[in-house]
Amino acid sequence: MAKLGQDERNEWESYFLNTAHPGQLPPDGDWLVWLLMAGRGFGKTRAGAEWVRMVAENNERARIALVAASLAEARSVMVEGESGLIACSPEERRPVFEPSLHRLRWPNGAQAYLYSAAEPESLRGPQHSHAWCDEIGKWPLSHERASRCWDNLLLGLRLGEDQRIVATTTPRNVPLVKRLLDSKDTRVTGGATHENHANLPRSFIDAVEREFGDTQLGRQELLGELIADVEGALWHRALLEQCRETAAAASDHLRVVVAVDPPASARGDACGIVVAALGGDGIARVLADCSVEQASPETWARAVAQAADSWQADRVVAEANQGGAMVASVLRAADVSLPLKLVHARRGKVARAEPVAALYEAGRVKHCGMFARLEDQLCGLMAGGAYEGPGRSPDRADALVWALSELMLSRRGAPRVTQI
Repeated sequence: MAKLGQDERNEWESYFLNTAHPGQLPPDGDWLVWLLMAGRGFGKTRAGAEWVRMVAENNERARIALVAASLAEARSVMVEGESGLIACSPEERRPVFEPSLHRLRWPNGAQAYLYSAAEPESLRGPQHSHAWCDEIGKWPLSHERASRCWDNLLLGLRLGEDQRIVATTTPRNVPLVKRLLDSKDTRVTGGATHENHANLPRSFIDAVEREFGDTQLGRQELLGELIADVEGALWHRALLEQCRETAAAASDHLRVVVAVDPPASARGDACGIVVAALGGDGIARVLADCSVEQASPETWARAVAQAADSWQADRVVAEANQGGAMVASVLRAADVSLPLKLVHARRGKVARAEPVAALYEAGRVKHCGMFARLEDQLCGLMAGGAYEGPGRSPDRADALVWALSELMLSRRGAPRVTQI
């Protein structure tokens, strides 16, 4: 520090190399695309913003494309976010944001323009020298639209002498990500959430590791691994992403059921407990996964009763293959007023799941939130009868199948046509 001048000392706090961890630094060598694919909280946004800042401050003629899944995300994350371009720039060199023009202007003349991946034709015509593409894994799930956006960006990347693109994303097994991974022009770096522990609250790291640590989703979202779909599975992750929505209003529910897949023993598998509802629009919605691990009969019965009470369930559906009378008596002991229906499985878990998977394909099921362990099990159910997901048995998935079968496939839950 003694060797630094005053101007250099003033810059010390904003000098990214002082705080960056190795995974946030650009790779050496000649590359067209730097794909930074890492877990949540790794510092991908900060790395992308600092790279853009470096380009803009060192090249007054830089014309940079900032592309996100939507213009709103480009503004709220890439420009105005806590790790965005404005926040990470020293005040005297901070770019001016012109929202009406979707443009950033640096004091030296460098400029950046905001684009939405949902509007690929907006990139047809403009020319750029560099680009930062954020969360390309969540760009429009339509392969054609996401690819057209990327193609238009590449075709307009013809200014300057050293064109480069930084793409930051959490791993997702989508066509555009796989295309970049297969390209010889791509350099890939990444890592896990905990590598940025110095800049993350310990409570956050502990909470997400407890929730997702032993799931395939955790490997993707925390460890930064690209989890490919299992070939031949009844569900795949892109399908589950398409069916995700925010919580539905309780007043829209025509029926609410709690489905239970009881464990064979307290030391064995989990007790699958899933809450689902049928809406007035004919869509079934998965509301909660209340499953419990290694629970005694009294414990999982209380969990069922609590779920039924919390969601004001019309029916509790419980598989009774493993001791029907015992299942009924345990649930009645927890709450004598439970509206209980015992069901008996005549086919295997996967065979029962196939018509439910067809409901997802038809767009008749939505997930109101993220259910990591449940979705991992769904993606492990194979056509033909095998199970290749986490754990010994898909207990959560089986409970979901019972719930949706009661709502959508039983006679009472089936849509009715009235002749007028």
